[in-house]
Amino acid sequence: MPKSTEYEAKHPDDRGFITYDAEEDAVWRDLVVQQLPAVRRHMAAPYLRGLELLDLRADRVPQCPDVSAKLGTLTGWRVEPVPALIGFGRFFGMLADRTFPAASFIRKRKHFDYIEEPDIFHEIFGHTPLLTDPAFAAFSQAIGEAGTRCGKSDYSWLIRLYWFSIEFGLMREAGQLKALGSGLASSVTELPWAISGQPEHRPFGVIDILRTPYRIDIHQPVYFVIDNLDDLFAAARRDLLSDVGHARSLGLHAPKYPPKDAA
Repeated sequence: MPKSTEYEAKHPDDRGFITYDAEEDAVWRDLVVQQLPAVRRHMAAPYLRGLELLDLRADRVPQCPDVSAKLGTLTGWRVEPVPALIGFGRFFGMLADRTFPAASFIRKRKHFDYIEEPDIFHEIFGHTPLLTDPAFAAFSQAIGEAGTRCGKSDYSWLIRLYWFSIEFGLMREAGQLKALGSGLASSVTELPWAISGQPEHRPFGVIDILRTPYRIDIHQPVYFVIDNLDDLFAAARRDLLSDVGHARSLGLHAPKYPPKDAA
């Protein structure tokens, strides 16, 4: 995540609701209108089922208590507003507690097509549909629980499993390549890029993923493709801390992208 941001957290009232102004609601509405056709065409069935179950408001920014009420019934998860930037320790701890941390602000018009840090469109439209599915919710919780047991030096290794699956995972569905990750569902430009045939596609493999570096401020040059969702869910039952140790012993793969100061 970026080290600084021009965005400030919006604070909920005592009922957990946040006041968004007319322009912020309009940005949400326009993002939904622009993104839905691509989502319906390119996103995988688990995401689309979750989006239908949540039945998110399209005319204004949804409220976390309303989304939490639906998730609570389906999988026992909830959504909690947080500042734009939180540390990995807090992030893993919240996932372990079946709580999804949602940045409370929404992007400005000048960042309509791309924003480096997560905003509430990414959090709610991108992430919460998969949290309606018990298996995906359990996978996220397992990564969180592993994160609460590992040392700080392991955070950047463990988070790659989340990044290349829940955030930017792809899958094969009835012979077609589909997007699964929340970062793709909420990105106007990266969703078509991910399945365009231009980036590298690798088969899903936990150790390979843990060794693959990434940058958050570019379209990914590498995506991992899940052929069978059971392979993803089986990762939640692995000894992930042992996997991190094994990956560290092998070392990182060479990056497929230039250094940030040379990009």
